[in-house]
Amino acid sequence: MIPKSSLQSQAYEAIKELILTNSLDSSKLYSETQLAKNMGISCTPLREALQCLSQDGSITIIPSRGFKVRVLNKKNARMIIEARCAIEGFCVHSIVADKGSIRYEKLISQLEETLEVMRNTVHSEDHIPEFTEADHRFHLLIVHYLGNTEFNGMYQRLMYMIHLTSTQVLAVPGRLDSTLSEHEAILNYIKSDQGDEAYQALLSHLMMPMNFTFVNDDDDDDIETDDIL
Repeated sequence: MIPKSSLQSQAYEAIKELILTNSLDSSKLYSETQLAKNMGISCTPLREALQCLSQDGSITIIPSRGFKVRVLNKKNARMIIEARCAIEGFCVHSIVADKGSIRYEKLISQLEETLEVMRNTVHSEDHIPEFTEADHRFHLLIVHYLGNTEFNGMYQRLMYMIHLTSTQVLAVPGRLDSTLSEHEAILNYIKSDQGDEAYQALLSHLMMPMNFTFVNDDDDDDIETDDIL
Protein backbone atom coordinates (compact mmCIF):
# COMPACT_ATOMS: atom_id res chain seq x y z
CA MET A 1 0.00 0.00 0.00
CA ILE A 2 1.48 3.35 -1.06
CA PRO A 3 0.66 6.56 0.89
CA LYS A 4 -1.29 9.11 -1.18
CA SER A 5 -0.59 12.52 0.36
CA SER A 6 2.77 14.23 0.60
CA LEU A 7 2.80 14.19 4.42
CA GLN A 8 1.73 10.56 4.52
CA SER A 9 4.47 9.67 2.06
CA GLN A 10 7.12 11.57 4.01
CA ALA A 11 6.06 9.94 7.27
CA TYR A 12 5.95 6.52 5.64
CA GLU A 13 9.46 6.84 4.20
CA ALA A 14 10.88 8.30 7.42
CA ILE A 15 9.49 5.52 9.63
CA LYS A 16 10.42 2.84 7.10
CA GLU A 17 14.01 4.12 7.13
CA LEU A 18 14.06 3.97 10.94
CA ILE A 19 12.84 0.38 10.79
CA LEU A 20 15.25 -0.79 8.10
CA THR A 21 18.23 0.79 9.89
CA ASN A 22 17.24 -0.83 13.20
CA SER A 23 16.77 2.58 14.79
CA LEU A 24 13.57 1.47 16.52
CA ASP A 25 13.62 -0.99 19.40
CA SER A 26 11.48 -3.99 18.48
CA SER A 27 10.77 -4.70 22.17
CA LYS A 28 9.09 -1.36 22.75
CA LEU A 29 5.62 -0.01 22.14
CA TYR A 30 5.76 3.31 20.32
CA SER A 31 3.21 6.07 20.80
CA GLU A 32 1.51 7.36 17.68
CA THR A 33 0.89 10.74 19.32
CA GLN A 34 4.48 11.14 20.49
CA LEU A 35 5.84 10.09 17.11
CA ALA A 36 3.64 12.62 15.31
CA LYS A 37 4.86 15.32 17.69
CA ASN A 38 8.51 14.36 17.13
CA MET A 39 8.04 14.46 13.36
CA GLY A 40 6.17 17.77 13.45
CA ILE A 41 3.03 16.52 11.73
CA SER A 42 -0.56 15.86 12.76
CA CYS A 43 -1.79 12.43 13.77
CA THR A 44 -3.91 11.93 10.65
CA PRO A 45 -1.13 11.58 8.02
CA LEU A 46 0.98 9.65 10.51
CA ARG A 47 -1.86 7.25 11.20
CA GLU A 48 -2.30 6.66 7.48
CA ALA A 49 1.45 6.05 7.10
CA LEU A 50 1.34 3.52 9.94
CA GLN A 51 -1.56 1.74 8.27
CA CYS A 52 0.56 1.44 5.12
CA LEU A 53 3.49 0.07 7.11
CA SER A 54 1.16 -2.38 8.82
CA GLN A 55 -0.08 -3.61 5.45
CA ASP A 56 3.56 -3.92 4.36
CA GLY A 57 4.03 -6.29 7.29
CA SER A 58 6.75 -4.24 8.99
CA ILE A 59 4.82 -3.14 12.09
CA THR A 60 1.99 -4.39 14.27
CA ILE A 61 -0.57 -1.79 15.31
CA ILE A 62 -1.98 -2.26 18.80
CA PRO A 63 -5.33 -0.39 18.90
CA SER A 64 -5.50 2.55 21.33
CA ARG A 65 -1.93 1.89 22.44
CA GLY A 66 0.55 2.36 19.59
CA PHE A 67 2.64 0.11 17.38
CA LYS A 68 5.56 -2.31 17.51
CA VAL A 69 8.17 -3.19 14.92
CA ARG A 70 7.74 -6.81 13.84
CA VAL A 71 10.55 -9.21 14.65
CA LEU A 72 11.55 -12.50 13.07
CA ASN A 73 11.23 -15.69 15.06
CA LYS A 74 10.78 -19.33 14.15
CA LYS A 75 6.99 -19.18 14.30
CA ASN A 76 6.40 -16.25 11.97
CA ALA A 77 9.33 -17.30 9.75
CA ARG A 78 7.58 -20.62 9.13
CA MET A 79 4.31 -18.88 8.28
CA ILE A 80 6.07 -16.52 5.85
CA ILE A 81 7.96 -19.38 4.22
CA GLU A 82 4.86 -21.53 3.85
CA ALA A 83 3.06 -18.63 2.16
CA ARG A 84 6.00 -18.21 -0.21
CA CYS A 85 6.00 -21.91 -1.01
CA ALA A 86 2.31 -21.75 -1.95
CA ILE A 87 2.68 -18.67 -4.16
CA GLU A 88 6.05 -19.37 -5.77
CA GLY A 89 5.36 -23.09 -6.18
CA PHE A 90 2.23 -22.39 -8.22
CA CYS A 91 4.12 -19.81 -10.27
CA VAL A 92 6.97 -22.21 -11.08
CA HIS A 93 4.57 -24.84 -12.42
CA SER A 94 2.80 -22.16 -14.48
CA ILE A 95 6.10 -20.92 -15.91
CA VAL A 96 7.18 -24.40 -17.02
CA ALA A 97 3.77 -24.93 -18.66
CA ASP A 98 4.29 -21.70 -20.62
CA LYS A 99 7.59 -22.80 -22.16
CA GLY A 100 8.16 -21.48 -25.67
CA SER A 101 6.22 -18.26 -25.29
CA ILE A 102 7.87 -14.87 -25.76
CA ARG A 103 7.17 -14.00 -22.12
CA TYR A 104 8.80 -17.25 -21.00
CA GLU A 105 11.96 -16.56 -22.98
CA LYS A 106 12.15 -13.03 -21.58
CA LEU A 107 11.79 -14.36 -18.03
CA ILE A 108 14.54 -16.95 -18.52
CA SER A 109 16.85 -14.20 -19.76
CA GLN A 110 16.03 -12.02 -16.73
CA LEU A 111 16.60 -14.91 -14.31
CA GLU A 112 19.95 -15.71 -15.92
CA GLU A 113 21.00 -12.06 -15.64
CA THR A 114 20.05 -12.10 -11.97
CA LEU A 115 22.08 -15.24 -11.36
CA GLU A 116 25.07 -13.61 -13.03
CA VAL A 117 24.88 -10.76 -10.53
CA MET A 118 24.84 -13.31 -7.71
CA ARG A 119 27.87 -15.11 -9.16
CA ASN A 120 29.78 -11.83 -9.39
CA THR A 121 29.06 -10.87 -5.78
CA VAL A 122 28.95 -14.18 -3.91
CA HIS A 123 32.59 -14.08 -2.72
CA SER A 124 32.75 -10.45 -1.65
CA GLU A 125 31.49 -9.33 1.77
CA ASP A 126 31.35 -5.78 0.43
CA HIS A 127 28.73 -6.87 -2.08
CA ILE A 128 26.36 -8.84 0.17
CA PRO A 129 23.60 -6.19 -0.26
CA GLU A 130 23.86 -6.62 -4.05
CA PHE A 131 23.71 -10.40 -3.68
CA THR A 132 20.68 -10.12 -1.42
CA GLU A 133 18.93 -7.76 -3.82
CA ALA A 134 19.55 -10.18 -6.68
CA ASP A 135 18.25 -13.02 -4.52
CA HIS A 136 15.02 -11.12 -3.92
CA ARG A 137 14.75 -10.12 -7.58
CA PHE A 138 14.99 -13.78 -8.67
CA HIS A 139 11.95 -14.66 -6.61
CA LEU A 140 10.04 -11.50 -7.51
CA LEU A 141 10.50 -12.25 -11.21
CA ILE A 142 8.94 -15.68 -10.68
CA VAL A 143 5.97 -14.26 -8.76
CA HIS A 144 5.35 -11.32 -11.09
CA TYR A 145 5.42 -13.52 -14.21
CA LEU A 146 1.76 -14.45 -13.87
CA GLY A 147 0.58 -10.85 -13.59
CA ASN A 148 -1.69 -11.95 -10.73
CA THR A 149 -2.36 -8.79 -8.71
CA GLU A 150 -3.55 -10.80 -5.69
CA PHE A 151 -0.29 -12.77 -5.63
CA ASN A 152 1.72 -9.59 -6.10
CA GLY A 153 -0.07 -7.86 -3.24
CA MET A 154 0.32 -10.80 -0.86
CA TYR A 155 3.99 -11.16 -1.75
CA GLN A 156 4.64 -7.45 -1.26
CA ARG A 157 3.26 -7.76 2.25
CA LEU A 158 5.79 -10.52 2.93
CA MET A 159 8.80 -8.51 1.73
CA TYR A 160 9.78 -6.96 5.06
CA MET A 161 9.89 -10.35 6.77
CA ILE A 162 11.69 -11.83 3.75
CA HIS A 163 14.24 -9.04 4.19
CA LEU A 164 14.70 -9.98 7.86
CA THR A 165 15.06 -13.66 6.99
CA SER A 166 17.68 -12.94 4.33
CA THR A 167 19.66 -10.69 6.68
CA GLN A 168 19.96 -13.46 9.27
CA VAL A 169 20.34 -16.52 7.06
CA LEU A 170 22.76 -15.11 4.47
CA ALA A 171 25.10 -14.16 7.30
CA VAL A 172 25.64 -17.87 8.04
CA PRO A 173 29.05 -19.00 6.69
CA GLY A 174 28.71 -20.78 3.37
CA ARG A 175 25.07 -19.85 2.89
CA LEU A 176 25.76 -17.46 0.01
CA ASP A 177 27.33 -20.23 -2.07
CA SER A 178 24.50 -22.62 -1.21
CA THR A 179 21.89 -20.03 -2.08
CA LEU A 180 23.46 -19.45 -5.48
CA SER A 181 23.61 -23.20 -6.19
CA GLU A 182 19.96 -23.63 -5.20
CA HIS A 183 18.86 -20.81 -7.49
CA GLU A 184 20.86 -22.32 -10.35
CA ALA A 185 19.18 -25.70 -9.78
CA ILE A 186 15.71 -24.15 -9.81
CA LEU A 187 16.39 -22.36 -13.09
CA ASN A 188 17.96 -25.43 -14.70
CA TYR A 189 14.88 -27.51 -13.87
CA ILE A 190 12.60 -24.81 -15.29
CA LYS A 191 14.64 -24.66 -18.52
CA SER A 192 14.61 -28.48 -18.74
CA ASP A 193 10.81 -28.54 -18.60
CA GLN A 194 10.89 -30.42 -15.27
CA GLY A 195 8.11 -28.72 -13.36
CA ASP A 196 7.89 -31.16 -10.45
CA GLU A 197 11.66 -31.10 -9.92
CA ALA A 198 11.72 -27.30 -10.10
CA TYR A 199 8.89 -27.18 -7.56
CA GLN A 200 10.69 -29.52 -5.15
CA ALA A 201 13.98 -27.62 -5.53
CA LEU A 202 12.16 -24.36 -4.84
CA LEU A 203 10.45 -25.73 -1.71
CA SER A 204 13.72 -27.15 -0.41
CA HIS A 205 15.40 -23.78 -0.98
CA LEU A 206 12.65 -21.76 0.68
CA MET A 207 12.40 -24.09 3.68
CA MET A 208 16.17 -24.07 4.30
CA PRO A 209 16.04 -21.17 6.83
CA MET A 210 14.04 -23.38 9.19
CA ASN A 211 17.27 -25.29 9.83
CA PHE A 212 18.76 -22.21 11.51
CA THR A 213 18.20 -20.59 14.88
CA PHE A 214 16.67 -17.15 14.67
CA VAL A 215 17.87 -14.28 16.84
CA ASN A 216 14.48 -13.75 18.49
CA ASP A 217 13.58 -17.40 19.11
CA ASP A 218 13.80 -16.96 22.86
CA ASP A 219 12.19 -13.52 23.01
CA ASP A 220 8.78 -13.15 24.65
CA ASP A 221 6.01 -10.76 23.70
CA ASP A 222 6.31 -8.39 26.64
CA ILE A 223 5.97 -4.74 25.67
CA GLU A 224 7.76 -1.83 27.24
CA THR A 225 5.81 1.39 27.45
CA ASP A 226 8.61 3.79 26.46
CA ASP A 227 7.68 6.22 23.70
CA ILE A 228 9.77 6.82 20.60
CA LEU A 229 13.08 8.66 20.79
